[in-house]
Amino acid sequence: MRIFYDTEFLEDGHTIELISIGMVAEDGRELYAVNEDISKDPLHERICKHQWLMENVIPHLPLFTGGSAKGHGRLSMSLTYRGFFNLDMKSNTVMPPRMIRNAVRDFVLAAPDPQLWAWYGAYDHVALAQLFGRMIDLPEGVPMWTNDLKQEAARLGNPTLPEQPDGVHNALADARHNLVRAQYLDEIARAK
Repeated sequence: MRIFYDTEFLEDGHTIELISIGMVAEDGRELYAVNEDISKDPLHERICKHQWLMENVIPHLPLFTGGSAKGHGRLSMSLTYRGFFNLDMKSNTVMPPRMIRNAVRDFVLAAPDPQLWAWYGAYDHVALAQLFGRMIDLPEGVPMWTNDLKQEAARLGNPTLPEQPDGVHNALADARHNLVRAQYLDEIARAK
């Protein structure tokens, strides 16, 4: 069974730090998790200084504003541009890396003969694998590679793919769109 996924991460040329992961299996199951460690320094500080992440990724996360009657809500995108964010630690999607690791493991292993698929998936696979430590520490049954939808598109002549309607750089929305891309590419492959 194919599992489509996406990660959002901080990458500096030396390390890849997971921000969030979204997974969608062909059987309809979904997983979304945000790394609570991004709320702690030095990682938090590094993300806050990264303008692209602050403008494109952080606004999609569950953020605490302190501005609603209940004491939490969505942070307006304009505030994230100022170089600060505060995760909503009450969100069920915010969890420590060990819980993300266990959730990812259980999600993947619940699929018969799991295949991982991502769009430009090399760094996504590193971010996923690092949840478990070294590549050789991946649990038995979790694939040691990710199939690349971009590579499959190139193999099929680089057709124009459906555009993602919203949620770009939200890991779960991106994973859902990877399923859409795969189904579209499946149709092209069948027609050839």
